[in-house]
Amino acid sequence: MDTVITYLAIGLIILFIIRRMIQPKDVNQISASDLKKELKLNKNQKQFIDVRTPIEYQGNHIKGFNNIPLQSLKAKLNELDKNKEVVVICQSGNRSMAAARILKKNGFEVTNVQGGMNAYR
Repeated sequence: MDTVITYLAIGLIILFIIRRMIQPKDVNQISASDLKKELKLNKNQKQFIDVRTPIEYQGNHIKGFNNIPLQSLKAKLNELDKNKEVVVICQSGNRSMAAARILKKNGFEVTNVQGGMNAYR
C-alpha cells in the first residue's frame, strides 16, 4: 500500500511540474528586444503589467508598466480592460506565465515577455 501511495505522490509531482512548464494555450510570447519596439509603437493600445512584488518593481521597472503583484492579480482583474491586450512581465518569466494563465481564464488576450526583466536588460 505504501508503494502505491509513493508512486501516486511522485506522479502528481511530475504532473504538477509538467503543467507549470507548458505554456497556456493562446498566450503570445514576445522577446525582450521586441518588447522594446512594442513599447514605442503601442503605448496606448495595450496594457503593460509587471507582476513582481512592489519592492522588486520599485528597485527597477520599465516605464509604462503598472505594478499588479501576482498575489493581487485576481482581486484586481476589474481594473483591467478586457478590450485591450495585456502584456505581462516578471523577473524571469515564471510568475508572468502564472499571471497569463489567470488572465486567459478570465477572458483576456495575453502576451508574456520571455525571460522577464532578466532578458530585458
